[in-house]
Formats: sequence, C-alpha cells, structure tokens
Amino acid sequence: MKPLSIVIPVYNAEKTIESLCNTLISLYSDMYGLEIVLVNDNSNDSSDLICRRLYQEQPERITYLRLSRNFGEHCAVMAGLNHASGDLCVIMDDDFQNPPDEIIRLLEEMEKGYDVVYTQYTIKRDSFFRNLGSIANDKMANLILRKPADLYLSSFKIINRFLLGEIIKYHGPDPYIDAIILRATDNIGKVPVRHDERKTGSSGYTMKKLISLWGNMVVSCSLIPLRIIGIVGFILTVFGAYMGFDALIDWIIPTMEDPTEYETLTAVTAFFRGFQMLAISVVGEYVGRIYLSLNADPQFVIREKFSSPGKGQFKSIQKVHTYNDKEKCSSTTA
Repeated sequence: MKPLSIVIPVYNAEKTIESLCNTLISLYSDMYGLEIVLVNDNSNDSSDLICRRLYQEQPERITYLRLSRNFGEHCAVMAGLNHASGDLCVIMDDDFQNPPDEIIRLLEEMEKGYDVVYTQYTIKRDSFFRNLGSIANDKMANLILRKPADLYLSSFKIINRFLLGEIIKYHGPDPYIDAIILRATDNIGKVPVRHDERKTGSSGYTMKKLISLWGNMVVSCSLIPLRIIGIVGFILTVFGAYMGFDALIDWIIPTMEDPTEYETLTAVTAFFRGFQMLAISVVGEYVGRIYLSLNADPQFVIREKFSSPGKGQFKSIQKVHTYNDKEKCSSTTA
C-alpha cells in the first residue's frame, strides 16, 4: 500500500481530534499505509491527554508531537512535516471544516503528476471577519508572493515527497508554508471541495494572529516592500529635482517671477526626503537579504515525541531541539 501521511496541527481540539482521527483511520487505513502526525501546539485544554491516548491505541498509525510552547499553525505544520514519512502528505485542520472524505479527491488529483494540490471552496463556512481576512490575505499574496490570481492558498492541501523535502529545508524562524511552496514549484493543481461548519468552538485566528501572519508573509518571504519604498523615494527625488530646477530657472531669468519660499522649501524637502527613502531602500535590500539567509531561530521545539520505532525516518537538514521529562536537553535532527 502507498504510504500516506496526514499532518494535523492541534490546538484546543479536545472535542474533535479523537473523532477526526478515528474517521481518517476508518476511511483510509485499508487503502493506504496510513500515518497520522498530530502536533499539539501547546493547547490549554485536554488535547494532550486525548492525543496520548490515541497514540497508545494506534501506535502503528499515529505519531504525536507535543511542542513546548505555542509556535503558531505554520510552525506546528513544519514540525509535522519534519516527522512525516509518507510518499504523499495531506495537511488539514483539526476542526472538521476540512471534510475527511474529501481527501480522496486530492489523492485522485495528485495522480495527474502535480507536486501540490490545493483545495478550492465553493462556499466558505467561516465568519464574516475570517472571510474578510482570507480575502485580504489572498490579495496580498498576489502582490507579495506573485501567486496566480485564480489560486486560493487553502490550509487543506496535499504535497508529494519531493516538495515536502524542499519545504523542510527552510530554516527561517517564521515559516509561511505557501510562500515556500510557491518558490519551489509551479506544478500546482487545485480541486473543489466542501467546506463544512466548525463542529465546536470558534476560529483561533484573532486579528493579532492574522496581522502577524501577514507580517510573516511580507517581511520573511519577500523584499517587495523595500522595493516599493525605493520606488516612492525615487519618484520624490525626481519630483524634488524637477521643482528645484524649475525654481533655479525662475531665479536666473530676470523676466520670470522669482520662486516663492514655499516652492523652494517644497523642492528641497521633496528631494532630500526622496533621496533618504531611496538610500534606506538600498541599505534595507542588503539587510533583508542577510536576514532571509542567516536568521536561524528555531521554528519549533518538541518537548515530547511519541512514535513507533522506524516511523518518520525521512531526514531533513533542519536542526530542532527536543526536550522530554527524562533528558533535560538533547539536540536532534528532524
């Protein structure tokens, strides 16, 4: 049977995660060599106890990682990808908004040879606030990531082993997985699926988290904002130079009216402010490139790992730290 991994970031999912895992096992364990990787992003409910029990009941199918603090969804997914061993890997949420029975449609689409297949929702069952944030995120991704306009960057997707290996090569502390995917491949498929209502609770994406996610996209994945500043600075510099030249001509030619103090001040201010912005942009370009290549803060720290021997042996060059109750601190390769 073909190995299939399903990575699920878990956050305050005590009411859904057990049912979700049981549903996935009943649907796909007979068709694929199924592996479910649960990554507990420091939930403050009983998710840890439930995930431990799920591992104890299905150690051959479930790998459980408990992070030492809340790192965020994308970092939790990166932790899961570093421990996924399947030839294909599905990434999905823990709240049943991504229907388990729709995974078969992603698997069928992957047979066409894509590196990644994104899901497209005909109707999104999120709140108005969340949908508004998704629209803003989509438009920003078109500009910052040069994303195709007709592609929706859903968290519910499937990737192959080649792309998984490329994703986990990323070392930065604030991964934006879709940006890494878009810079690694353009062999992208999409398939329409249902988007169901949340069974319990509400979305964990607050305005603060959405702004942080947008910040990661803008700062960690692109130098376009610096280049926009440079363009604005260049325009102001040209405008200031034009105003200054016009004022100089007025002053040299006696028949023309002398420039006013306001015109002179405007020309000087526009020129020097534009030049400053242009200089900041150039310096920022160098600093940004250094930041993108050298920042090596850990994406995630695994406090405990529960996995059967021999599972999740695909190695990456990403260094992470693992802590557990018996070992105070040991450095491992994910």
